[in-house]
This record gives sequence, structure tokens and C-alpha cells, in this order.
Amino acid sequence: MSINSKNISTRTATNADLPKLAEFLQLLVNAERPFDPTLKEGEIFYYNIEDMIADKATEVMVVENNNEIIGCGYAQIRSAKPYQKHELFGYLGFMFTKPEFRGKGINGLLLEDLKKWVLSQGITEVRLEVYDENEAAVKAYEKAGFKKILTTMRCDIS
Repeated sequence: MSINSKNISTRTATNADLPKLAEFLQLLVNAERPFDPTLKEGEIFYYNIEDMIADKATEVMVVENNNEIIGCGYAQIRSAKPYQKHELFGYLGFMFTKPEFRGKGINGLLLEDLKKWVLSQGITEVRLEVYDENEAAVKAYEKAGFKKILTTMRCDIS
């Protein structure tokens, strides 16, 4: 798939984008299943995308190529823990790029625009969560300046 950067753009998502975003959410869930044995079968909705679009503390963005939505993500302003240096931080999530467009800088473009939105809210701390075994995603986030600070571990004791 050839990409002409002139045809790639990001924009704030609208309710008209909800069908495509709902489709992307299920594709994201399916991509994460191999990394998380605790996920239930069937459709999973991590969050209500329509509520996120309406929320002033959240910026849902889509990436378009020639007016076709090929990726998405969100930034959300969240409260930090009382013991952390910052009062608020930007949390990034729902980072998805259609498989045929991966490895072409789409995620990096989206990350930059989401970071700009967080910065426009007066916030300089940005966080996200990624499955440790998802090496491609981890490398992409490290390339964008993120560093690991905590690993969540689990154990089935049945």
C-alpha cells in the first residue's frame, strides 16, 4: 500500500465516525487477545466511544488517507495519584492503525497530534499502557519517546 503523506491527515472524531470506530475497537480487542488470557470471549467494549467524543477532557482523533479512516486514538486528561509530582496527566489509548497501513508512520503522526492536544491543555506528562509482549507496539512507543516504568504481573492460582 503506497502512502502519499499529502493525502494523510488527522482530525477530531465525530459521531459520524462511530461505526468505523466501533469496528476498529473490535479489531483492537482481537489483536490484544493473544497478549491477555483474561479477556472474555465475544465483543468487548473497553469504553463508550460516543461518550468520549462528547467529553471535554478527551480528544478522540482519526487518521484519514484520501478521506478513508485508517487509524484512531484518544488522549484523555486524568488525575494523577496524590503522591506523584504532577496533578494531571494525558493518557493515550485506543491506538489503532489498519494492518495494511502499519509501519508507515501513521501511529507516529497520531501520537504527535495527540501529544499536541495534551500540551494545549497545559499538561506535559503523557502516559499509555501497552502489552509487554507486543514488541512491535513497545518499539513504536519507545521510538516516540516513551519509557517503561511499571510492569503489571498476574498469576492464576486455581
